[in-house]
Amino acid sequence: MKLRAIFVLVFFCFFNYSFSCDCPPHQKETMVQKGLQNSDIVFYGELIRVDTIQYTYDFRIIELFKGKYQSKIIHGKGLQNNCEIEPFKKDLWIVYANINKDNTISLSYCLPSQTMEIPPGFLPPIPIAKIYGEKITKTDSLKNDILNLKINNETLYTFFYQLEQLRAYKSAQNSISQKEKTDSELVKYAKYISIFLFLIIVLLSILIFIVFRKKSNSNNSTFS
Repeated sequence: MKLRAIFVLVFFCFFNYSFSCDCPPHQKETMVQKGLQNSDIVFYGELIRVDTIQYTYDFRIIELFKGKYQSKIIHGKGLQNNCEIEPFKKDLWIVYANINKDNTISLSYCLPSQTMEIPPGFLPPIPIAKIYGEKITKTDSLKNDILNLKINNETLYTFFYQLEQLRAYKSAQNSISQKEKTDSELVKYAKYISIFLFLIIVLLSILIFIVFRKKSNSNNSTFS
């Protein structure tokens, strides 16, 4: 059992190292904030096409939280770097992505993209390691099932947590935008009112000048 524990530890370390790209673990409390800060576009959508030969894929955008994109279909492609995610599961996704020069997107392990079944950071649950010739006991299998169930529950919870936080962010941004629009309209109206008042003052000044001019002329005619 001691040998088995060492093997499992080595397996876990090797697995993590293989997929490592110097990304810190995703923390539930900060993942949305960091994801928004470090991505060009964030959306809730559906993966509708995957080409594993050309390393391309398409998402249908259902709800856009950050960024601007005219089409409902957004294209992605693999850049073949160490930190890149190549989505394979046609499912509903929360996507944090960066936009490439050709207007396609790329996904990264460092961003908390996920589905209802795949955790943020995209790494799936790790199966029980088996030493050659050793049987996996029912207890080991049960522990593995419990671990997978726990991971699945946490993944599902995190998915809806992220969706809720992103919708709150979008609502706050819309409120700010609406306030800025209202403030802009008030400034515009204030400018119009200032111009109107200035014109009134100018007209009154001209009228007063004309009245005094006529009165002065009238007095001069009387003395003559």
